[in-house]
Amino acid sequence: MEVIPAIDLLEGRCVRLYKGDYAQSQVYSHNPVETAKMWADQGATRLHLVDLDGAKVGKIVNLSTIEAIANAVSIPIEVGGGIRDGSSVIQLLNLGVQWAILGTVAVEQPELVQGLCEQFPQQIIVGIDARNGLVATRGWLETSQIFAPQLATQMQEFGVAAIIYTDINRDGTLQGPNLEALRELASAISIPVIASGGVGSVTDLLTLLSLEPQGVTGVIVGKALYTGDISLPEALRAIGPGRIQDIPPSLDFSSFA
Repeated sequence: MEVIPAIDLLEGRCVRLYKGDYAQSQVYSHNPVETAKMWADQGATRLHLVDLDGAKVGKIVNLSTIEAIANAVSIPIEVGGGIRDGSSVIQLLNLGVQWAILGTVAVEQPELVQGLCEQFPQQIIVGIDARNGLVATRGWLETSQIFAPQLATQMQEFGVAAIIYTDINRDGTLQGPNLEALRELASAISIPVIASGGVGSVTDLLTLLSLEPQGVTGVIVGKALYTGDISLPEALRAIGPGRIQDIPPSLDFSSFA
């Protein structure tokens, strides 16, 4: 199972939100590029970037930071937040981003997702962010009447590369992933599912391994990495595809402030 560090960008800084609440943000680094390089140095095989400003306003805002991270690391990156049209996808892929993550448009303009999947095979991921089972949109500020497995099934038919499932009520809480919701979603589709939200310990990561046979192939870890509740090398040793050796120890985030 792939362990994917998250870098959430807000006003050019690396932050974490609590349950998706912009009013409850914690700044962990003023230098997201150095943070990205640190995770790469510690053995990450992919990075998950979210433009929180973009998610709120509906267009990419932290483009220069995303470009700087793409240029600074050699591992693939996936980017979400505010990607609401084809030109934004093209812009990101031209910067070297491997996967564009679509969220709101999957609900509001599903035909756009279908067209982009045809234009960019295996480079479109759909992020399904749910609150009490219902898909949330527009930076988690609005809630639709569509259930997560229903949307996932439709997106699979369109040819998306994977689904990232985030349980908003668990995000940033360190209370553990919503295994029941993940199991329900993964059982509804055959494409890869990446878990997100609530991971607070290596024990939480180990519990996710039970869902790997059902197609949960990766997990995004955010707050727990920044608080030190999980070290990336430890996580990779616990559930990664192979033992990671000679990885530098975790760094003090105060050096990036």
